[in-house]
Amino acid sequence: MHATREQVAEQPDWSQRQIAYYRARAAEYDSAYDERTNMPRLVEALNELPISDDVLEVACGTRQWTQLLANRARILTALDAAPEMLRIARARMRGTTTRFIEADIFAWEPDRQYDTVFFAFWLSHVPPVEMKAFWNLLRWALAPGGCVVFLDDSSAKAEIEEPVTEAQVPTVRRILAEGSHHHAVKVLHDAPGLISRLNDLGWEAHIEPIGDFHFAGIARPREGE
Repeated sequence: MHATREQVAEQPDWSQRQIAYYRARAAEYDSAYDERTNMPRLVEALNELPISDDVLEVACGTRQWTQLLANRARILTALDAAPEMLRIARARMRGTTTRFIEADIFAWEPDRQYDTVFFAFWLSHVPPVEMKAFWNLLRWALAPGGCVVFLDDSSAKAEIEEPVTEAQVPTVRRILAEGSHHHAVKVLHDAPGLISRLNDLGWEAHIEPIGDFHFAGIARPREGE
């Protein structure tokens, strides 16, 4: 599935820049990703999270998490807006039944419901102005009794980011190995603040720290909302 031409044209500047960054980063994504995360500890945390049945992965990248989800899902769908990322992910997941979708999550409409929606290091790329719409989409995408599961950077990561002060939404500057400069949305949440925000949006959330720089979360929509 692809975003329509009309949807692409309507993408805000911050979204276009963010997608352009990840398209350019695909070739070096794995090495940079491993340098910025504590993968063994995060994988251990992932193993404790409720992931099962029909699973949707948002922002799958080159398949770091997709390969782990495939072992626990009955059906796995992986979505990303960057075709270069998906090309690598598809090749690495060849031989599995994983369904891949190329789409901007902010312009995407799910064609089915899922028991689990998972994303790693994606929530911090959702600007505050899109939080309500994003979580409404997740509510739409979840089957009854389903849950959203996520991993992300904590607010302690602010010390290594380079903010772009003139941006309309919280943005950081990223420089790739070949020297090009890019912008990406970056909103670093602390657990109490994120739990409160999700509560305001009609979700019950539980968030646990993973070391000093990451956290794991589980969110379920409140009944009747």
